[in-house]
Amino acid sequence: MSFGQPLLLLTLLAVPLVVGLYLLAQRRRARYAVRFTNLDVLAAVAARTRPWRRYVAPAVFLLAIAALCVAMARPSVTKLVASQEATVILVVDVSGSMQATDISPTRLAAAQHAVDIFLDHAPENLRVGLIAFAGEPDIVTPPTSDHGLVREGADSLGYITGYGGTAIGDALAAAVQLAHQAVGATKPASGGATIAYHPRGPQSPVSILLLSDGAQTRGVLQPEQGAALAKAAGIPVYSVSLGTPNGMLTRGGFGGPGGYGRFGGSIPVPVDPTTLREVATATGGKFTQARTAKALDASYADLGSRLGRKPGKSEVTNEFVLLAAVLLLGAGLPAALWSPRLP
Repeated sequence: MSFGQPLLLLTLLAVPLVVGLYLLAQRRRARYAVRFTNLDVLAAVAARTRPWRRYVAPAVFLLAIAALCVAMARPSVTKLVASQEATVILVVDVSGSMQATDISPTRLAAAQHAVDIFLDHAPENLRVGLIAFAGEPDIVTPPTSDHGLVREGADSLGYITGYGGTAIGDALAAAVQLAHQAVGATKPASGGATIAYHPRGPQSPVSILLLSDGAQTRGVLQPEQGAALAKAAGIPVYSVSLGTPNGMLTRGGFGGPGGYGRFGGSIPVPVDPTTLREVATATGGKFTQARTAKALDASYADLGSRLGRKPGKSEVTNEFVLLAAVLLLGAGLPAALWSPRLP
């Protein structure tokens, strides 16, 4: 914790001064005899008073004074604050296997809801882009601070489901290219250009959040090549593996739901987290395995609270003033409840 006016912390000396004056007053009081004609009433009042209670109200009052003294010094704490230039590229797998129902109601529907959760926790000024991919990447929403537009794009993912495989490497390359465009990079991602700012980790100004359920099955670039582009640009990739080992996809006959052949049936679509873990590790990001919709929402809520932020100072003067007010109220209640009363 730091202070905008550290010299005002000297006002805390008022606390030991008040304690000293209180002890002095107690000493002076003991010098004088007190006459009380009705000793029975005095004994009854004294019997109901516990010694420690007389110190609660003064102690809480002194804490309130101390909180006000600290507030006067304008305290600040270091925490993650929204970065004005931050950008996050959401990359969502919309391949056919995302229609599996091992994640309720489907993997894709859970992913769409997770995007909403992410936006609920993200800073209002965070620029968010959305890319959907199956056999090839498709830019659904360019980076924008209009989160309503991104939500609309996420809602449309169910209508652009593709069955042409999973091109993770190409999707990463598209995300890197989109990030370069968002920050005004002068060279294409394929040239290995580095974005002007290069910090990594959860406070990086540019991040990629990749969600998929399977291994690479199609594409020009392999996942490790796409990860290399992100690493060269200084962009961490936070990857989320969605699904369970027992995932099944029901296919319909003659082009029905699933679209995998003429005859109905089910095919296994087990999740493959290995590739996504390697991508996150290579770029300095973080890998998460989500086997339930609840776990996916928790992961996206956490990332929404951290990505696009950087360490900064936040003044907490109002918090200390509020604490002082609560303590003053707390000092008055026991004083009113426990003060001795004549029967």
